[in-house]
Parts: sequence; C-alpha cells; structure tokens
Amino acid sequence: MPEEQHEPGGTSATAGPPADIGTAPPAAGTAPPAAETAPPAVQVEGLWKRFGEQIAVAGIDLSLPAGKFVGLVGPNGAGKTTTLSMVTGLLRPDQGRVRVAGHDVWGDPVAVKGRIGVLPEGLRLFERLSGRELLGYTGRLRGLPGAEVDQRATQLLDVLDLAGAQHKLVVDYSTGMRKKIGLAAALLHNPEVLFLDEPFEGVDPVSAQTVRTVLERYTESGATVVFSSHVMELVESLCDWVAVMAGGRIRAEGTLAEVRGDAPSLQSAFLELVGAHGRGTGETLDWLGGAR
Repeated sequence: MPEEQHEPGGTSATAGPPADIGTAPPAAGTAPPAAETAPPAVQVEGLWKRFGEQIAVAGIDLSLPAGKFVGLVGPNGAGKTTTLSMVTGLLRPDQGRVRVAGHDVWGDPVAVKGRIGVLPEGLRLFERLSGRELLGYTGRLRGLPGAEVDQRATQLLDVLDLAGAQHKLVVDYSTGMRKKIGLAAALLHNPEVLFLDEPFEGVDPVSAQTVRTVLERYTESGATVVFSSHVMELVESLCDWVAVMAGGRIRAEGTLAEVRGDAPSLQSAFLELVGAHGRGTGETLDWLGGAR
C-alpha cells in the first residue's frame, strides 16, 4: 500500500469456577446469562510511526467492531494510509501492537494474512495477465483448490460486471475496472476483514455502485469492511462506525451518530474535529473573478 506523501497493557479477568466442580444449573425460568460482546475485528494499541523528523502516526489506540462497515476518515496527510499499512502488515510500526481477527499482525503474520483482504491505494497488479488469469493465480497462490478458484472467479467477474473483459489484459483496464478486479482478488478467499484504501477514488458512478452493492452484501454476512476516505458524504451513507483522524491522531471514534453529535452532517462534525472551520474562505483572493 503506497505511503501518503508528507504525512506527517490490558487488564486480566478473574477466572470463574471450573465447570466440573458442582456448579448448579440455573433455576427454571431464570433468564440465560447475557451473551459476551463479540471481540473487535481490529485492535490497535499505542501505534507510532515516524519518517525522519516527521511523525505520521502518533500513538493511536483503536478498537474497530466486527461485522460493521467502518470508515477511517481524515484530510490528506492525516495518517490514514500509514495506519492501514501497519494494520495490514505492509509497514512495520516503530512502536505499538495490532491484532486483527484475534491474531497479532507481527507475531503471527501468516494467520492474519489468511484472514484479511487488502485493496490498497495506487493498486499494483500483474498487468500482463488477463482479469481471469489474475484471479486464477491469486486464488491458487492462497492455496485454494483450482476448481473452487475458477468457480469463485466466474461468480465475481459476473457480479462485478467484468465478465466481458475477463480475457482482456489488466494493463488495458480502465481505473474503475482495475479497482473492481482488485476487489475481486481481495475477496476471492472470503476474508474475515477487508481493508480498502480510497476504494472509490477515480471510479465512475456505475462502477462505484457495483462495488458498493458487493460490499454491503459482504458486511451483511457478518464480515467487516474497514475503508479510508476523505469524502464525508460517502462515509455517511455507508458506514456504521467511524474514526476521525488528523495530524496522526484519532480525534473521535464511535458510531456514526456519536461522531456526528449535534452537527447537521458528518461533514460539519468532521470540519470541527479537524479544526478546519473557517479555513480557506478565499477572502484574500479579491482579485479573482469579476470584471477585468
């Protein structure tokens, strides 16, 4: 996942009695105990990353819920891509810990990478393969049986409206088609958590709607999508849960309603959180426009 340019311990639970030491069953009519809260899809603790004198990520903590559409939002240079790169094991942090789907990203990278799918910004693909060949190669590289790979590839190509271009070289794909074939490759092994960095950037409305439909169906099945964006309208229409990032720090996190608060829109809340209200009014450009 390309780097953004010029970006800038736990408690122990008390063990209960062993189940085989005469624990009495609940009395008739007694309500069953409350179900345990599902563990987070992503747990980030004290994550730091510096590039020389520039601090890109400044000790962030995050707990992203499972089975949700999660938005990591912020202005350009906020540290979103750096954070996602570290969370997905593409960039080693200077300090901190990341767990994805219950596994330590740097302590057990094989287990993590088998459970995640990644669609990075500035996507690089094997461009001299056709779309179908790319999916076939990706699936077999992940150890899936060939017949299953081919079946899944056919289904993904059809759903993402790429069947007509499946034998065309990826180098000749448009931006939208490249995003869709990249998404297909990321979904092929049915990951638990899908990470997307600016997935709708440069994508036409038709392709964007197709991608959106696939992602909504994916999260409805109980999987988790984490995607970065700086387009608040898109985030507000898609996400259940949002983290706002600026200057390498988390400024707010929670459900969409919690982050929006009393603001009329997520855009207004976002501008307030990142300190951008009133910035760039253009009042000094009194020479611009009007009569010459």
